[in-house]
Amino acid sequence: MKLATLKDGSRDGQLVVVARDLKTACIADGIAPTLQRALDDWNFIAPQLGELYDRLNAGRAVNSFEFESQNCMAPLPRAFQWADGSSYVNHVELVRKARNAEMPDSFWHDPLMYQGGSDDFIGPCDDIVMCSAEWGIDFESEIAVITGDVPMGVKVQHAGEAIRLLMLVNDVSLRNLIPAELAKGFGFLQSKPATSFSPVAVTPDELGDAWKDGKVHLPLRSSWNGNLVGQPNAGVDMVFSFPQLITHLCKTRNVRAGSIVGSGTVSNKDAAKGYSCIAEKRALEMIATGEPLTPFMQYGDSIKIEMLDKNGKSIFGAIDQSVVEADGV
Repeated sequence: MKLATLKDGSRDGQLVVVARDLKTACIADGIAPTLQRALDDWNFIAPQLGELYDRLNAGRAVNSFEFESQNCMAPLPRAFQWADGSSYVNHVELVRKARNAEMPDSFWHDPLMYQGGSDDFIGPCDDIVMCSAEWGIDFESEIAVITGDVPMGVKVQHAGEAIRLLMLVNDVSLRNLIPAELAKGFGFLQSKPATSFSPVAVTPDELGDAWKDGKVHLPLRSSWNGNLVGQPNAGVDMVFSFPQLITHLCKTRNVRAGSIVGSGTVSNKDAAKGYSCIAEKRALEMIATGEPLTPFMQYGDSIKIEMLDKNGKSIFGAIDQSVVEADGV
């Protein structure tokens, strides 16, 4: 099943069911007005959405219309929680190596995770609005899951049962603000602006055999200014699966329906697969030459993030954004 949220002037948008080929959609307000409402009563509402999805794919849905990503908000325009992990330890290792910092061995068995701002996500085709290009604007291509309710202390073997939907992520980072923030010893805040998500969120079964062991075994494509710069396989070199990330998050707290858990920047040890953020490219340059050569994003730059199935068809639709200067700056 594929779900999206259309802009309708409200904070939480209008829930729609989207056809598998992403060409048509149907409003789901007779079933659930918003995605959060569906998540709050998933076992009752999901089967009804599934029936509408089947009718839509069969061409039998009443009042279907053309689906256009630019009309979408994030699938969850705001969430109760946004917790982003760092499952691809290769990415962390490269960035630390570039600044001659030793990586603790614990990073291989104890996930890194931070809580991001979840009150103001932006849509997949919305501009990335920045007050300064000097902040080191970077994209980060990731995958995320949306959970149902998860109890505190959940075991890994049960955590995957709480995964309701998957999305793609652009976890924008402001690299030149990060060092000073981390030096305070209290984590990210200003250096992590609004996050964007793919037009469509999909249930795990839509991925077929690409969804295995709590990981998505497909390449994640990042195109910067129209040039493909990375297509690492999201199922390769992912040290912590989504069930493991959820277990980590739930060690000391309950997690409620509508929480989003991110994978962190997708990264493969094989450098030929390219990169999912500019910081990793710069880290490789630092290691090779002693200095970074690739600049961060500037006003007017664009980033497109997409995942294709084995037949070359888009699964989630594309995050397709441009960096623009804030008005009045």
